[in-house]
Amino acid sequence: MVLLFLMTKLKLNGFAALLLVAVGVALVRGIGLEDIPDVLSEGIGDQIGDTMLTIGLGAMVGRVMGDSGAAQRIAGKLLDVCGPRWVQVAMVLSAMLIGVTMFYEVAFVIIVPVAFTLVRVTRTNLLWVGLPMSIALSTMHSFLPPHPGPTAVAATFHASVGLTLFYGLFIAVPVGAFIALLWPRLPFVRRMNPEIPKGLVSERVFEEEEMPGMGWSLAVALLPVVLIAGAAVTDLATSGDSAGLHFVAFIGSAPIALLLTLLVAAWVFGPRMGRSLADVSTSCREAAQAMAMILLVIGAGGAFKNVLVEGGISDYIKDVSDGWSISPIILAWLIAAILRIALGSATVAVVTASGVALPLLAGSGVHAEVMVLAVSCGSIAFSHVNDPGFWMFKEYFNLSVIDAIKARTTYTTVLAILGLGGVLVLEQVLDALKV
Repeated sequence: MVLLFLMTKLKLNGFAALLLVAVGVALVRGIGLEDIPDVLSEGIGDQIGDTMLTIGLGAMVGRVMGDSGAAQRIAGKLLDVCGPRWVQVAMVLSAMLIGVTMFYEVAFVIIVPVAFTLVRVTRTNLLWVGLPMSIALSTMHSFLPPHPGPTAVAATFHASVGLTLFYGLFIAVPVGAFIALLWPRLPFVRRMNPEIPKGLVSERVFEEEEMPGMGWSLAVALLPVVLIAGAAVTDLATSGDSAGLHFVAFIGSAPIALLLTLLVAAWVFGPRMGRSLADVSTSCREAAQAMAMILLVIGAGGAFKNVLVEGGISDYIKDVSDGWSISPIILAWLIAAILRIALGSATVAVVTASGVALPLLAGSGVHAEVMVLAVSCGSIAFSHVNDPGFWMFKEYFNLSVIDAIKARTTYTTVLAILGLGGVLVLEQVLDALKV
């Protein structure tokens, strides 16, 4: 509440407001004065270390594609194939295909330039196009391996990663698509009409002959997807230790994949098209300038999250829930949801919740893969101001804090609830089939 007051009533900058509240929470939770700067720095460092390279390089690739006309070429092709009426379906399908193997943040920065361009070309509301993309990516990232949270829980429960992914698709795809297509149509969302943030997309409208071909445009856009997805599939399908596997993992890591993509984009959309490398560098510099405040806010969100973790809130919730007598599926989901609300970090929520629910799995008869999905879908619930992903969503879609809560907090919570329903049905189906 204090954070909302500072940002909505006093109009304090998000970065400063998050740090002030983080310091206040640290004092209340009994963290020593001498330790608070280190806790804040550690939280910022962990969050920025995880996201700066990915978001920064992704923004540069997107801006280079935008300034060359490649993003407009892809957006135009999507419109030609699907038509304006089906542009949301096209965004959902694209986001789900890419989001199966890619982190939310990585996939987001790859797809969002196309979404921005579609908004500008069709003159539609930014959330009408962008929100379905974000919802689809959130669903894939939170529900399914090989994303880090579900994969870690699968290891805790000794569940099959492959079966978890297979079962999870039957829940994630219909639930994610339903919410992605419904949410932009809700009255409280339709009343929001944010503008595209300045500097993240080219304002120029290109003529047909000025744009690169569809082949090159799509090849550059999909290159990081192929590299990252290829590494994930290789990791799932093979075992062992060899130089070849290490190389695949290296080029399939998000920062390296995006760096290689940026180098390819610089040549394809630079000298190859008659543009100088100086022009490409200008695009990269302008993208970095536009990302500065976004990265600061995300980093401050990481500091806030770390204060909550170091303050022992997750241990408190675990101790309170130990004595509850409840279905292990619902308990696993509920603990993950509570921890997500308290801490903001989906990864911390799923790991802690799996530790609470693990003793209940033995002898319960519940399939381990179902328990993984229960924990995973609980961890998506109630994304709000202590979630760094919330701030990325808010800044990219240029929303106020209140509007971001209305849009993102509601959709993540409904996704989690519908996911729980799907998990309960799945367990019944598996029992009936005697799988």
